[in-house]
Amino acid sequence: MTSQPSAATANDHIMGVYNRAPLAVARGEGVRLWDDKGEAYLDCVAGIATNGLGHCHPRLVQTLKEQSEKLWHVSNIFRIPGQEELAERLCAETFADVVFFTNSGTEAIECALKTARKYHTANGNPERVEIYGFDGSFHGRSYAAINAAGNPNYVEGFGPRLPNYSQLKWGDHEAIKAAIANPTTAAIIVEPVQGEGGARAMPEQCLRGLRDLTREHGVLVIFDEVQCGMGRTGRLFAHQWVEDAAPDIMAVAKALGGGFPIGACLASAEAAKGMTVGVHGSTFGGNPLAMAVGLAALDEIAKPETLENVREVAGYFVQQLSGLADRYPDVITEIRGKGLLIGLKLVPNNREFMALARDQKLLVAGGGDNMVRMLPSLLITQEEAREAVQKLEATCEVVRAKAASA
Repeated sequence: MTSQPSAATANDHIMGVYNRAPLAVARGEGVRLWDDKGEAYLDCVAGIATNGLGHCHPRLVQTLKEQSEKLWHVSNIFRIPGQEELAERLCAETFADVVFFTNSGTEAIECALKTARKYHTANGNPERVEIYGFDGSFHGRSYAAINAAGNPNYVEGFGPRLPNYSQLKWGDHEAIKAAIANPTTAAIIVEPVQGEGGARAMPEQCLRGLRDLTREHGVLVIFDEVQCGMGRTGRLFAHQWVEDAAPDIMAVAKALGGGFPIGACLASAEAAKGMTVGVHGSTFGGNPLAMAVGLAALDEIAKPETLENVREVAGYFVQQLSGLADRYPDVITEIRGKGLLIGLKLVPNNREFMALARDQKLLVAGGGDNMVRMLPSLLITQEEAREAVQKLEATCEVVRAKAASA
């Protein structure tokens, strides 16, 4: 009989790329997670905005059970009815005419970048290859995605940088205008609300101005809504807060599957004109299991009452967290974000704060610019939000006490 690994050796055979918290998760339900010792935690990470409907949502569980007894996988050389249905729904809810399904947000970004360049080649402008991103962005972990974002922590040590990928400074309007006017520019890629970069929401007038300029110069806009989309801001997609700001291409994932691996690259028919037979593909992308769960998740997230709950609870969070920042200016200096993508800029180290919050049985995510992010289920109630704020206040008290004793 094989003995179970001890805590000290449990990770010996897992590649050491994660700085894991000392918490072994056993099960989840709604906004709660339980560890292997039976301790309950209020989860404001939600798989990093992935479990949009909370853990083990009954409809998603039932959908997965039913589909698992019908068909798991079939090659994309055949028609997959669930793909056609989910693509039709996504197009009906957005600017898009066509969809390519993937297994993750990173793969959706990869497809988006290829789509943008192929568009210009199809138009007889193969020299238009420049892709401009923004500082502080995060687009995934593939080689193209890390070069599009340009974070030194992710690109260093992997050999030469890919050519024709550059980053613009958030808010540098003159540099943005020059980049868009560059005759070799193919696309601008941006998160309407940055996640990992520090919960920064691009001002609505900037999104509108960006869209106007790109149309003028024939440059495509790619919105990365992997984290900020699927109801996270209180609209189905974050850019929908701004009239006439729809992109040419959009990457979505995370909450689209409610925790099941799925991603999608959405595009207008014009932007996708170069994506012809054989230029792209996926083995597992669009598999029947993912499509069934994705349809169920989209149905639940797109409900008016779900989006209204996001707006109401987000308003409560902002009010309460602003008060918390006023009472603990030595701990919290700024509240950022949009909807239920909330960032708290801290004075103490954010990793230390996350550990102290975990001691209070509250789970929060890290972020750039010494932030912690709160990304709870879109179905979180005001009562549960109040509990989260109380746990944050208790954490602030501990931080203040530790600082005083030091």
